[in-house]
Amino acid sequence: MGRIDRYLLRQLTLVFNFFGLVLVLVYWINAAVRLFDQLIADGQSATAIGELLILTLPGVIRIVVPIAAFAASVYVTNRLSQDSELVVVQATGFSPWRLARPAFYFGVLVLAGMSVLVHLLVPLSASALSDRQTELAQSITARLLTEGQFIEPSDAMTIYIREISPEGELRDVFLSDMSAPDTTVTYTAGRAYLVRSDDRSQLVMLDGMAQSYRVETGRLVVTTFDDFSYDLGDLITRDPEGPRSLRQVPTHQILANRAAIAAETGATPMRIGLELHERINQSLLGLVGALLGFSALLAGGFSRFGLWPRVVMAVVLIVIIKSLETVGFDLAAQDARYWPAAYLSIAAGLGMVAVLLFIAARPYLLHRSPRVAA
Repeated sequence: MGRIDRYLLRQLTLVFNFFGLVLVLVYWINAAVRLFDQLIADGQSATAIGELLILTLPGVIRIVVPIAAFAASVYVTNRLSQDSELVVVQATGFSPWRLARPAFYFGVLVLAGMSVLVHLLVPLSASALSDRQTELAQSITARLLTEGQFIEPSDAMTIYIREISPEGELRDVFLSDMSAPDTTVTYTAGRAYLVRSDDRSQLVMLDGMAQSYRVETGRLVVTTFDDFSYDLGDLITRDPEGPRSLRQVPTHQILANRAAIAAETGATPMRIGLELHERINQSLLGLVGALLGFSALLAGGFSRFGLWPRVVMAVVLIVIIKSLETVGFDLAAQDARYWPAAYLSIAAGLGMVAVLLFIAARPYLLHRSPRVAA
């Protein structure tokens, strides 16, 4: 690697780190605010919130990395052009294809990092996040078992437990159910137990009374019972930890035994193949973004008015590539025979890079020859 290559690669890497950090913070904070509100409402601790936020980070980085690579290439090329550094280098005999070599090295580094992310870190973090969310969901049951406090797990329910014995017996239980719009039912019981059966939570109350007040008639109906089972339903019930989804399985496990992964996740062979193509496409998008940002600004040569028209063109091209990515995956999802369409955006992006570098090597193609008067 020559000195020019090392210099450009260092500039691209430094700017990429800056853009990556800024974009990750923007995306991450946006996702964290929603997650934070939900967890605070559920009464989770700061430690639990921090764990979940960290587990969401690989997924955020996966989205940001290609954008940061493209932005870094555009910014560095624009700055080098304004400082006339690219003009000086080209004057020494460097062709656009030769100048694109450090951008290619940079794209390969982004490609390697994205490969580790999408094939390993993102699936592992998604699996760990699902497991942790299941654990936190189960802890909601324990949060309801708080003695001496009025707990409102929902807007339509209030629970009070005077005391909880070491054996798990709930003593002097009060439960107000306002889920019905025209009726309020209040349950009181001397003793109660929280029982789980068939993945449902039941509050079994003993020696109690149910008071049903109907708003329309203004009548109060009182019923005593020896034992009564109240279904807490979806309030504190969570599905048990089931099999992993396909997005939670690392790529090497899918390649090792597709049949076992299909049986575990319930995914069809076509869906598994599409998932693998999507991960490879995401990895290659980092390389395409780095090369496209560089070649789009290099085409056309030096201009004293700046490169902003080409910056706009580069943005338009990356939008086109993302649109082709959606179109390609829609075609591939319709029929397994169309799986090459999953790489339509990559092929189009590399084609754009080749055309732009070809034009950059022949700037006269963009300028008309002056007409000679007869």
